[in-house]
Amino acid sequence: MNEFPPKDDGKTAGIVSYFTIVGWLIAYFAMYKDNKTELASYQLRQTLLYHIASIIIYYAAAAIFAAMVFSGGFSFGYSIFWIIKVGLFVIWIIGLIGAINGEKKPIPFIGDKAQSVFSSI
Repeated sequence: MNEFPPKDDGKTAGIVSYFTIVGWLIAYFAMYKDNKTELASYQLRQTLLYHIASIIIYYAAAAIFAAMVFSGGFSFGYSIFWIIKVGLFVIWIIGLIGAINGEKKPIPFIGDKAQSVFSSI
């Protein structure tokens, strides 16, 4: 019997896109360009906005933390920085689980916005 593997529905590209900006680039250029699917488009839009937002939030939180350290509020600043990092991680996990399950489920806070901002993907 000559069985071919089933055509990828975009799930793999969606999953790979969650692993850093490099993973997003690999998913977009190596997996999505020649096999555009609705699921892959959805996940790529979400993860692109997630990566951009997390970088901005991370550096803003680091700046606030640094300001608090210099003003003597090390433990409070560290607590806020830690809460932000955990929050971003939880959002990432929720999105990754949706991608693994092949769902078009928006990431909390940014998922719906990503669909309109990056509608060309």
